[in-house]
Amino acid sequence: MAVQPERITERVFLVVVDESPEMSNALRYACRRAKRTGGRVALLYVMLPPEGQQWGAVVELMREEARHQAEEIVARYADVAATLTGQPPAIYIREGKSRDELVKLLGEDRSICVLVLGASSSSEGPGPLVAAFTGKAGAQLRIPLTIVPGALSEAEIDAIS
Repeated sequence: MAVQPERITERVFLVVVDESPEMSNALRYACRRAKRTGGRVALLYVMLPPEGQQWGAVVELMREEARHQAEEIVARYADVAATLTGQPPAIYIREGKSRDELVKLLGEDRSICVLVLGASSSSEGPGPLVAAFTGKAGAQLRIPLTIVPGALSEAEIDAIS
């Protein structure tokens, strides 16, 4: 007897939140695609672990402050997502390296079906996650990757989404 794959009830578009200029393009694209397809947006913010493990109480205070800052940043983008889609996004806040935590989340949450990243239009390259997942690390993805150019205007994003 063949095992049937799990049915996904809604399409979830995952956006990795950072404070880069191109992230807002990725968010706009994901929100518009989610709204048009009856899907939902999820936001992932990854905090860097605090440095210096010798002072436990100080490290915990640093972790709490980083978590509070992460929640503030994500809340701003969650408001944008809710406005554009009509529903609140799923929110994930993790600690670690962005690429590692992203791959872990994709393994844990099978409802996520598209990863949407913004590509920087600067001369420094497209950004670390875009560079990683369009290279060797792309084999770690179990879902399609949509890359939204950072140089697109809102009108151009609206036209293609």
